Amino acid sequence: MCQSNTLQGPDLHTGKWLQFPQLALRRRLGQLSCMSRPALKLRSWPLTILYYLLPFGALKPLTRVGWRPMSRVALYKSVPTRLLSRAWGRLNQVELPTWLRKPVYSLYIWTFGVNMKEAAVEDLHHYRNLSEFFRRKLKPQARPVCCLHSVISPSDGKILNFGQVKNCEVEQVKGVTYSLESFLGPRICTEELHFTQAPPGNSFQQQLVTKQGNELYHCVIYLAPGDYHCFHSPTDWRVSHRRHFPGSLMSVNPGVARWIKELFCHNERVVLTGDWKHGFFSLTAVGATNVGSIRIYFDQDLHTNSPCYSKGSYNDFSFISNNNKEGIPMRKGEHLGEFNLGSTIVLIFEAPKDFKFHLKAGQKIHFGEALGSL
Repeated sequence: MCQSNTLQGPDLHTGKWLQFPQLALRRRLGQLSCMSRPALKLRSWPLTILYYLLPFGALKPLTRVGWRPMSRVALYKSVPTRLLSRAWGRLNQVELPTWLRKPVYSLYIWTFGVNMKEAAVEDLHHYRNLSEFFRRKLKPQARPVCCLHSVISPSDGKILNFGQVKNCEVEQVKGVTYSLESFLGPRICTEELHFTQAPPGNSFQQQLVTKQGNELYHCVIYLAPGDYHCFHSPTDWRVSHRRHFPGSLMSVNPGVARWIKELFCHNERVVLTGDWKHGFFSLTAVGATNVGSIRIYFDQDLHTNSPCYSKGSYNDFSFISNNNKEGIPMRKGEHLGEFNLGSTIVLIFEAPKDFKFHLKAGQKIHFGEALGSL
């Protein structure tokens, strides 16, 4: 009996010490539960983080005053990704000391599986900063352009989805769609594209199809951080218009794309529209977290991820003028632009009904390989 009492003493003493953090947390939650709803709203963001981190039921007292945690999607959308990406873009421009370049780039190569044997310059000391390394060029023979097929991949990446556009909806990943009109924005003046005027009663999708018997097709290519970050012209076409949506800069990783509906409509993007031999053709470069900029080589007026633009707006620029009525002609495989990290390319184009994709969802593809043909 005496031994038993001796052993219980330290255990009880330790138990009291362990109770102090729990009592403090309960006391604090009790204080929060008496707060007004406006005050709780101000603190909703940090409380939501605690809700998902702490054990189940820890914040139960707050529900007595009607507090509800933000959804994970809403919480993620509240993260200032534009500001963070802008800061990351500036960090990428910082010149690294020569002795630090190889270990930093080697870690990146190992993490994301970069194949430096394809790079035009394999010497890591050549790249002064992370931005130059991200935008590295390839050896000319590393990406032969397919001459047998009408549409090639504009970039390296992973095929997320492809097929016909149906009911004005496009799939960003299987089972998750977004509105075609929300993604491209209002239809551009037909005078710029030299298209026949579609009846006003037609759907947005039908207005884009200019030739009888044609269909509208789409293809989504995801560029991972380790991929080659430049993109090229996927076919012979004429670019007549650019539309820039400032938007958010959320991750476009396939996992996030399954999680957030209309992700591509929320994110910053640059929509290039024009026509090819079969009618309407568009290429959209979608920005993502840590993409400091989207650059289009022939468009010096484009400035992405800039604080002077507000989300929810868009700005247009026409490449057709009195001196240049044909817009910007692009040849298949020609350099078109670049990202400052991984992102997504979305092709939406018109083609005859017998157009066939030569793809499988989820497959890895390289710039220059065939997407499809007639």
